[in-house]
Amino acid sequence: MMTPQNPKPARELVLLLVLATLWGSSYTFIKIGVETIPPVTLIAARTLIAGGILLAVLRHRRVRLPRDPAIWRRFFVQACLNSVIPFTLIAWAEQSVDAGLAVILNSATPIFTFLLTVVMTRHEPATLRKLFGVVAGLAGICLVIGVEALGGLGESLIAQLAIILATICYAGAAIFSKNFKGLDPAVPAAGSLISGAVILMPVSLLVEHPWTLDPSAESMLALLALSAFSTALAFAIYFRLVQTLGSVGTTSQAYLRVPIGVAIGIVFLGERLSPTAWIGLICVILGVIAMTIPARRTTQARSA
Repeated sequence: MMTPQNPKPARELVLLLVLATLWGSSYTFIKIGVETIPPVTLIAARTLIAGGILLAVLRHRRVRLPRDPAIWRRFFVQACLNSVIPFTLIAWAEQSVDAGLAVILNSATPIFTFLLTVVMTRHEPATLRKLFGVVAGLAGICLVIGVEALGGLGESLIAQLAIILATICYAGAAIFSKNFKGLDPAVPAAGSLISGAVILMPVSLLVEHPWTLDPSAESMLALLALSAFSTALAFAIYFRLVQTLGSVGTTSQAYLRVPIGVAIGIVFLGERLSPTAWIGLICVILGVIAMTIPARRTTQARSA
């Protein structure tokens, strides 16, 4: 996807909404996919298909992947943090967790990113607004999982904790991605997805024996939609928006994605959120907004 020299703001905002919808719908696609496709096999196929699509796009643009082994080692680390571990954990968890709850729990990535930077790199200022975002987001997560926690460590709670672990992995990936400065943004995306497929395909063959599976047509269509639209196309739109709206402006999809993802699960899967989960949803959205808006204003002030 080429970036226009003079992008129209209205068009970019529409693309931002499309991006939030693509990523919000991924949880529903996963939910449908894991009904008849085991999680590792589903994610192995997702990374392989999406990586192949992005590789074809790069070749069409005449952009080559680097050959430096050191860069590919970083691609493999990024793959573990951004796809292999979190994708698989979410797919496994959605065998017992609704897509709506998954999108709520997974939307706290900016909150965990901030916490990790404070602990590890300490380059993020701990403003009152960001601290409010952390408290609101963590409170929302506790409200979502609170009922199951009171009932003991059941399967549903373990699955929800797996999604939170996936969220922490995404936060680590956001920090580690700074190692790819100077590269075309689509290059680490394609390289990490291909690396993820290289890691996951042998595991799928050894553990889940995909040749013995009999996936339904719905699961196969969900896998294709997840790979082509919610992964490859979403990455292409994301990289365009990073150049037109800026990286900070593009993060606003994080809180657009939450209500969209929940609504898709309700409409297409017939899911229902408990009253505490609705309150948790509001808290998480407020937390993510508080974590992203200050940075946008800072960026605008610097460019003024």
